[in-house]
Amino acid sequence: MVGKTKPADMVIEAYGHGQRTFGENYVQELLEKASNPTILSSCPEIKWHFIGHLQKQNVNKLMAVPNLFMLETVDSVKLADKVNSSWQKKGSPERLKVMVQINTSGEESKHGLPPSETIATVEHIKTSCPSLEFVGLMTIGSFGHDLSQGPNPDFQVLLRLRQELCEKLSIPVEQVELSMGMSGDFQHAVSVLARRPKGAG
Repeated sequence: MVGKTKPADMVIEAYGHGQRTFGENYVQELLEKASNPTILSSCPEIKWHFIGHLQKQNVNKLMAVPNLFMLETVDSVKLADKVNSSWQKKGSPERLKVMVQINTSGEESKHGLPPSETIATVEHIKTSCPSLEFVGLMTIGSFGHDLSQGPNPDFQVLLRLRQELCEKLSIPVEQVELSMGMSGDFQHAVSVLARRPKGAG
């Protein structure tokens, strides 16, 4: 559940109905919400995901978020190194789960690595960032794809990248999650995954 702009009492209500994972786009809003005394006391098993673009100057602020579970938008080796260092200083017993963001559409307005840098970046995280746990790839993809023209090519690119990554780095496909799409096209993203050919992971 994405909780951006939603008040703390709505987060608590959703938690009361069994929701445990919440995403936020903005560091300051996430820090304030996650540090809310009522949320801290009422939602002990909450798992916060940061799903917005993370600027390097905000890394330390994000690392201070209570119950931070996953960072979905690592888009450079330098950012991975800074997050790894900051998480180490925090002294958490758990590694921070991270996803690598890929700009599958090539649009300048979107953040993320070019697909060609995916494998090298993931390999760097796995070998040089001991406080981080690589768990998957994410993309937003281009907006407004006409589904009558077939599956969104951005989602298909991410599927192929996962397959290539897993083959090159000997990672089981089921260990690499994919985060694709936004509110308007997540159902299509799910259908693309469901249609993948056998053996594609």
